Amino acid sequence: MRSHLQTAVPFPETVNMPPETALPPFHPEHLLNMTDTTGIIQHALRITPNRKEGYCTDDNSRALLLTAMAWQHGRYPEALKLMSVYLSFIHYMQMDDGYFHNFMRYDKQIIFDGSSEDAYGRTMMALGYLVEHGPSPQLIRTAEDIFLKAAPHLDGLISLRGIANSLIGVCSFARSHASGTQLINSIVHMADKLVHEYNRYTDDSWCWFEEVLTYDNAIIPLALLHAFEITRQDAYLHIAEEAISFLESKVFHDDILYPVGNNGWCSKGGTTALFDQQPLDAMAMVLFYQQALHVTDDQQYLYKMKQSWQWFMGANALGLPLYDEQTGGCADGLQADRVNENQGAESTLSFWISYFAVAKYYTDK
Repeated sequence: MRSHLQTAVPFPETVNMPPETALPPFHPEHLLNMTDTTGIIQHALRITPNRKEGYCTDDNSRALLLTAMAWQHGRYPEALKLMSVYLSFIHYMQMDDGYFHNFMRYDKQIIFDGSSEDAYGRTMMALGYLVEHGPSPQLIRTAEDIFLKAAPHLDGLISLRGIANSLIGVCSFARSHASGTQLINSIVHMADKLVHEYNRYTDDSWCWFEEVLTYDNAIIPLALLHAFEITRQDAYLHIAEEAISFLESKVFHDDILYPVGNNGWCSKGGTTALFDQQPLDAMAMVLFYQQALHVTDDQQYLYKMKQSWQWFMGANALGLPLYDEQTGGCADGLQADRVNENQGAESTLSFWISYFAVAKYYTDK
């Protein structure tokens, strides 16, 4: 272990769960409110869909992932209906070469902006999950077709988050198929890219994949956990655990999650911005701990997963919930003095994806 980890916030020797807010029932009203026959609209004016901002593949991919998780957990009929809408949007946004446009105006005109590796990666993650856990052979085969058409772009990815999300998707795809050489090679190739960047930037005081902590941080070590599950290469597990310990030293204070603020981020040698905190980051922490618990069976990860989940429910810097039990939506962020009133797609989807990640650990108690 790197020397800085000796001063990171440790897990308690005996795991005592923090006071827990009861798991609310699944409440898809705001998801339904934000979704029309085309897809889910990006942004909201408080709880009103902001049609002027249109749609994006990023959010429709997250929405597809959520519906697959919701169906897997509870066979919710709303999830099955929405799943077809989001999958259809992704199919429409796929280019002839397999890549994906990211933005569409409300009048259904695609914005040609060069697209985004992040959007590509999140789409591959959602498609891979649907292939692994889909509710019907027809939906699974459609997801497979879109996934395989996009797959030739995997090896050329540069963005760390594009690589990480894609890697998670490929691992999901591999779990549902006989692990052929090509799939395993893609997994190792992408995982090794992340390892290379980790070794490039890491020293005794900084254990991370780049020189700054920004958004969606935990998704990067999460990808290595998925790669470890498939390949059983211990280096992937070791780096994932070392990196998350470093991240914890920056974002956990007195057992409360403080996601890195977007007003300055956290640069190597600098301070960590406290605000604004974003739901996407809490979701990434929840998903990391869920997978870490799965591959290691270390119950201390359950403790951290529930801590991260409780950020949405009020165990945060301001002691205020971001989840709105009236609408089923989630605030767009935690600001220095208040909760952001807007309940956009990304934040609401982040909440519900986190919800289904932790749900079994509440219902099994």
